[in-house]
Amino acid sequence: MMKNVLLLLADGYETYEASVFIDVIGWNLIDGDKSTKLFSCGLKKEVSSSFNQKCIVDYLVDDINVDDYDALAIPGGFEEFEFYKEAYDEKFLNVIRGFQKQNKLIASICVAALSLGKSGILNGRFATTYNKKSIRQDTLKKYGINVKNEPVVIDGNVMTCWNPSTAIDVAFLLLERLTTKENTNYIKSIMGFDDKIK
Repeated sequence: MMKNVLLLLADGYETYEASVFIDVIGWNLIDGDKSTKLFSCGLKKEVSSSFNQKCIVDYLVDDINVDDYDALAIPGGFEEFEFYKEAYDEKFLNVIRGFQKQNKLIASICVAALSLGKSGILNGRFATTYNKKSIRQDTLKKYGINVKNEPVVIDGNVMTCWNPSTAIDVAFLLLERLTTKENTNYIKSIMGFDDKIK
């Protein structure tokens, strides 16, 4: 049975953080158990990344039916490229709330955890976010979240991590939750991440 992943993009998203989900889910579709597929969405059809790369998304958030997806993936982004303008938009946050309401998997990278915090889904739960400047973790705490200064934090259906270096780990963890550990280790191996097999 196909497992669909929704990649939620805000203007100013970091390309690398989005690409880990695209690659891991895509490699699995072609060379793994072939059970995962990724679709992108945004508040508008053309979304600009940090550093001004353009992406045409598959769907607008208004067209999303959470029932059609098994997991949500959200890359972080740069304030300098107005990431928070869309990442804090109510329509963006409502997508997150919709996935949480159905207890579906939610994987975020770096400061995308701040969107999760603002949405209210992490109140009283454990999470992490960008760790090189205390302002981001301090902001996360203001949303009533127990911040752990750890590379990856999993609390139930939600995964957060602290910076781009941990992005690939979250993508592999998402694949493992959607498929199996054995299948994920195979994808790690054929992608050349043999040192990440545990």
